Amino acid sequence: MKKYKVAVIVAGIDESYQSTILHGIESAAEECMLDLVMFASFSGTMGNLSHDYGEYNIFRLPDFSTFDGAILLTNTIDDKSVVENIRSRIREAGIPAVSIDDNVEDMYYIGIDNKTAMRKITEHFIKVHGFTKFNYISGPKENPESQDRLSAFLEVLGENGLSIDEDRIYYGDFRAPAGKAAIEYFLQHNKYMPEAVICANDVMAATAVSRLFEAGFKVPDEIAVSGFDNTYNNHNFRIELTSVERPFNYSGQLACRLLSNHFNHKPQGKKVILDMSTRFTESCGCADSAVSDISEYKELNIANYNRVEKISAYMSLFNKLSCNLQGCASFDDYIASIKEFVVEMDPGEFYFCICKDWDIERPDERNVCRKVEIPTKYTDEMYIPIAYCSGEFHDDVDSIFTRDLVPHISENEKAGKVYYMVPLHFGERCLGYMAICNCKVPLYNSLFQSWCLTMSNSLENIRKLITLEYAVQRLGKLYTQDTFSGIYNRNGFVQATKATYADCIRNDRSVMLMFIDLDGLKTINDTYGHDIGDVAIRSIASVLRSTCKNGEVYCRFGGDEFIVFSADSTDDEANDLTKRIQNSIDVINENMENPFKLSASIGYTIAKPHEGEDIFRFVTEADKVMYEQKRKKKLSKYLKK
Repeated sequence: MKKYKVAVIVAGIDESYQSTILHGIESAAEECMLDLVMFASFSGTMGNLSHDYGEYNIFRLPDFSTFDGAILLTNTIDDKSVVENIRSRIREAGIPAVSIDDNVEDMYYIGIDNKTAMRKITEHFIKVHGFTKFNYISGPKENPESQDRLSAFLEVLGENGLSIDEDRIYYGDFRAPAGKAAIEYFLQHNKYMPEAVICANDVMAATAVSRLFEAGFKVPDEIAVSGFDNTYNNHNFRIELTSVERPFNYSGQLACRLLSNHFNHKPQGKKVILDMSTRFTESCGCADSAVSDISEYKELNIANYNRVEKISAYMSLFNKLSCNLQGCASFDDYIASIKEFVVEMDPGEFYFCICKDWDIERPDERNVCRKVEIPTKYTDEMYIPIAYCSGEFHDDVDSIFTRDLVPHISENEKAGKVYYMVPLHFGERCLGYMAICNCKVPLYNSLFQSWCLTMSNSLENIRKLITLEYAVQRLGKLYTQDTFSGIYNRNGFVQATKATYADCIRNDRSVMLMFIDLDGLKTINDTYGHDIGDVAIRSIASVLRSTCKNGEVYCRFGGDEFIVFSADSTDDEANDLTKRIQNSIDVINENMENPFKLSASIGYTIAKPHEGEDIFRFVTEADKVMYEQKRKKKLSKYLKK
């Protein structure tokens, strides 16, 4: 059977809702002949818009035209413009897509009847327990599921002659911190606390319960609480949460089967509404606990212990990586540290993919630091400093086209491969991404998020070190280089000749100092303007570059004056250099490159320096010789007729 390549879009894979659905997707991949590429972000967890923008980079990575289908959990992405961009690109690619819990007109849809489920919870609280005073913790205002659940809650209140003030509704984001923040908001803004708090999901309900206990309220004796989605099951919380049980794992499996049916042209509907069931238990006062068998508690304790033990081991591994990365002083050190970590992590495949312009602020060929905007997109090609597959590093892999996502190394043709693509970024700056396949370290937890942050932040530190090094080099150039002509200035000349000049003094060697003066610069400036005069100065610098090929050191001494230094030169060699310079000037004039006739007067001196003699003493001597040459010329010859 043919294999199909499917993109999965999801944010917040460390949350129970997402991870359970993803487990379902993965479990059905091989059966449905699918290879999965999970584009995953941790957006919305830091309260930092710049960080979120960098996380959203990963959703701009896939070229959907290279995929056969897509599975979307776009309800986990807070930014609606990012969601619409994803959907638009999928429509443009013309591939089938399954949307889970977010009903999109032209896509397959898997969901539940949120209104019916929330109605049952609310009616239970009113009719069974007799509650009349409520607070409500909602998801985001714009989220369709959140809207359906809140509207159902309000409908039931109205049908029973009840109402709720606006300050008793808190809009969260379906994440754990929102539950705690909601209770703190209620404590501050409400005159009295309610009889019951109904929450739009279990994650917020759990932290709300914890905060209520901290504030001295007993749940459910003083305040009852309900959740939704039943992600806090298996008795892993301080009390059993009244909730709505949903088949998340099955949702993921069903998404794969809908795509498989589509690929194989099997008839099916566009929408699937899954059954759900309410669980009325301890947090609303319906049961003391759902656990009655002591053996069940023991199994739970063993499972929790094993989980904590694994987390401790992974934490130790991540801390070691973080410590090693902090000590990196170069990009090579950084890559070596990550390679060491990859070996210990031992994934089936691991690819570290860096944007070609990740260190964009390096100088160009003229050592001018280019001012550019922060790169926020992936380059067309990616640099691959780490390619790990089947227990081996493949150092022969240099780069790939970004649309390919990973190098074609693995020979495994069996369906069911699962790649996780996570962004590397610093704020909005796009640095690259990591591709991880069959990782033994679980990715569905906050430790993995911390690892991604560490990798990205350390890479940015290396980028800044590189940029700083370039800046230091550039400052050094500015100190020693005449930025106008591009050759040495006086400082550069002194540094470049210092060692050789000192050796000439120690070993009684002769030095040659040549002085070159551009003829008629004032006349050129007055006749053609200073811009043309600048051309004349740069022309002499160009002449020196082309003629001083035997170890001579030359510089722009100042204004229209240049000097050349060499050691152990004879009169014949100095005269030969003078002729080469004059010949090069003649070639420029013959080529009619300028509106003026380029001319220079040249003089040199050869002598042995003594201790205490400054090199510039020889400049004075050479200047005298040059001046005699200049006196013989007439300025009228410097201009074309």
